[in-house]
Amino acid sequence: MKIKLPELFSAKTHRRKGIKKDGILIKKRKLLDALLYGVMAFAMSGVILSLLFVLIYIFRSQAGFLNWKFLTDAHTGILPMIVTTLYVVLVSIAAAIPAGLAAAIFLNEYSGNSSFIRILRLAIETLAGIPSIIYGLFGLLLFCRLLNFGQSIIAGSLTLSIMILPVIIRTTEESLKSIPDSFREGSLALGATKFQTIAHVVLPSALPGILTSVILAIGRVIGESAPVLLTVGLAKNMPRSIFESGRTLTIHLFYLTNEAVRPEDFGIAFATASVLVILVVIINTAAKIITANFRKKLGDI
Repeated sequence: MKIKLPELFSAKTHRRKGIKKDGILIKKRKLLDALLYGVMAFAMSGVILSLLFVLIYIFRSQAGFLNWKFLTDAHTGILPMIVTTLYVVLVSIAAAIPAGLAAAIFLNEYSGNSSFIRILRLAIETLAGIPSIIYGLFGLLLFCRLLNFGQSIIAGSLTLSIMILPVIIRTTEESLKSIPDSFREGSLALGATKFQTIAHVVLPSALPGILTSVILAIGRVIGESAPVLLTVGLAKNMPRSIFESGRTLTIHLFYLTNEAVRPEDFGIAFATASVLVILVVIINTAAKIITANFRKKLGDI
């Protein structure tokens, strides 16, 4: 079959127009990609600059109060507040991780889509939206009065452990969802039980995400003030056990800025804020190192 000359020219013209149109579309996509990359880079620069501004302002305003004696002296320094803060963090995390991890495993590995599960998820989301002062009032009523703990580290820690449960549950559940089903199927095919599969295959693979949830929970525990004020108290003493009252760094910072009567009180407050920032950075860095080591071991396996 012979192709007529006009039809041949028409086909070539359409092909050229199509190539030209594709070239224009590719240029537009590249331009849009470059524009979006510039917007993201600008936003990232804004976040980094804001963080640097806050850090520089805090460390410059501490006016030389941040020194070794300030950190280690139990009478004129903040050593009791550091110890109290560490007690609160450790006890609240130790109480929240088992419950949060068990709830996340149940929701992701064992539950279906029943009405009970939907109500349970709604309860978790509701817990995440409750103001922290409500948790403080709840802890004051239950742990301090009904259970007769009084204002103590254990009462504040248990209150904070309930408050951070939604963070641990939701983040851990999302981490478990990211594990491919082929991991579970391969383990079950080799004869492992469901519990063995979860304990030896799913959880180790999801460990980086679980550590992320712990980091988020620790950050919230360190930064809370209202529930801590109602349940832990204001006592400026070195706690000898978790059943005694104490004063965390955030409450000490609040007390210094609210009751500042001397000019140096604001310098001490900014020095306390510097310690808080350093403590958060140390905890986050340690968690990142641990996460990286686990990722490396999983990669070697």
